[in-house]
Amino acid sequence: MRLLLLGGTGEARALAAALHPEVELISSLAGRVPEPALPVGPVRIGGFGGIDGMRNWLRDERIDAVVDATHPFAATITAHAAQACAELGVPHLVLARPAWQPGDATVVASDIEAAQTVADNGYARVFLTTGRSGTAAFRGVDAWFLIRAVTEPEPATLPRHHRVLLSRGPYHYEGERALLTEHRIDALVTKNSGGAMTEPKLRAAADAGVAVIMVDRPPLPAGVHAVATVDEASDWVRARVRVR
Repeated sequence: MRLLLLGGTGEARALAAALHPEVELISSLAGRVPEPALPVGPVRIGGFGGIDGMRNWLRDERIDAVVDATHPFAATITAHAAQACAELGVPHLVLARPAWQPGDATVVASDIEAAQTVADNGYARVFLTTGRSGTAAFRGVDAWFLIRAVTEPEPATLPRHHRVLLSRGPYHYEGERALLTEHRIDALVTKNSGGAMTEPKLRAAADAGVAVIMVDRPPLPAGVHAVATVDEASDWVRARVRVR
């Protein structure tokens, strides 16, 4: 059995480790993060060239099943994989880590709506953790931003008043609480990525009385089969190995 594992997340690396070498798998990374943490086994890096490119690659590489364990906000690759697999009749699974419970957070649908919420509420010092691609929506907001990202955002996308903090998780409660205090943060903007690696900022914000604005994750394509844990995904793959 040949499995394509769409990865780039901790869950994808854990799944690759659980299946290797029992299953012949190829992990695929988008290539947007420098020096990514690599899973065990063969790895390809880069895009597929849209739905047509993915469909052709799956056919040419004789892929028997696909597990999509990409980031919950990687909506384009998730949609392309779902469509290509449906057209080819290739079994397809999405491993989607559970979303955070928003609690008292203000839930918005997009970065643009998050920026408008910051402006409407007059927040002055904002901890922005939506990644390098999420900064452009905040360019016109009259506030100071502590922007945390893995890679440097494009200068043209940055708000006027900011500091960029290049960092890669996991993060811990004490460090997150110290950041909020040191920079006098009054609002945290985050995507609802879920998972434990970056969740401590939510607990720190709640304890510090910092408002939270949470961008809701995009919905999964209609009809896809999704599981929430690495164990469930591993069982799904192994069931198909046994059938073959």
